[in-house]
Amino acid sequence: MTERPPWRATVLTLFPEMFPGPLGLSLAGKARESGAWTLETLDIRGFARDKHQSVDAPPFGGGAGMVMRADVVDAAIEAAAVGGPLIYLSPRGAPFTQARAKALAEGEGVTLLCGRYEGIDQRVLDARNVEEISIGDYVLSGGEPAAMIVLDACVRLLPGVMGQADSLAEESFEGGLLEYPHYTRPRVWNGVEAPPILTSGDHGRVAAWRREQAEAATRERRPDLWAAYLDRGEAGAGR
Repeated sequence: MTERPPWRATVLTLFPEMFPGPLGLSLAGKARESGAWTLETLDIRGFARDKHQSVDAPPFGGGAGMVMRADVVDAAIEAAAVGGPLIYLSPRGAPFTQARAKALAEGEGVTLLCGRYEGIDQRVLDARNVEEISIGDYVLSGGEPAAMIVLDACVRLLPGVMGQADSLAEESFEGGLLEYPHYTRPRVWNGVEAPPILTSGDHGRVAAWRREQAEAATRERRPDLWAAYLDRGEAGAGR
């Protein structure tokens, strides 16, 4: 079997010093040290064309803030030799999901474009056919924290990064459900006993209980996920 080449992550940013940040620690950091994935940052400011290294300008039509220039961003993209999808982290993008993380992790890598100010000139996004992804319905100061979240979600899915494949199969969003609650020692803490069924040794009953708990949590906390789950006709399938 041919050994899989390292998964490549390239980040285009005005603040390359922010990386690897948390990605240099824990599972992601160990995986990078082992060669499972690589991380390259490219400073967008290095592609500015004037002596002041200007990367932004006032928006046409007026309005608050500044907009990142199409010519500067395009030059950075060109220099990046993009491998895998080119993704712009934006609150206007499609929601980032576990399914999208899996698809990215199965590919050769990803190139992430981090915006600042009011965003990036739409013309370069259109010209480069950039995919837009959002990590949630809120606004950050820039795309760098969002890029770290996307990379963390992908890297942990790379072969060999997680110690136990079963851990991935039972996480939230696998099968369309939130994860069931977890308990460990001590059996009784603060006067509250862990559910006795978990120490019963009956694996079938434990699996059924966990399925019921996952369904209940999804129904109560994420009606949108629950509705999609019901549409697939999976409710109660594990009983």
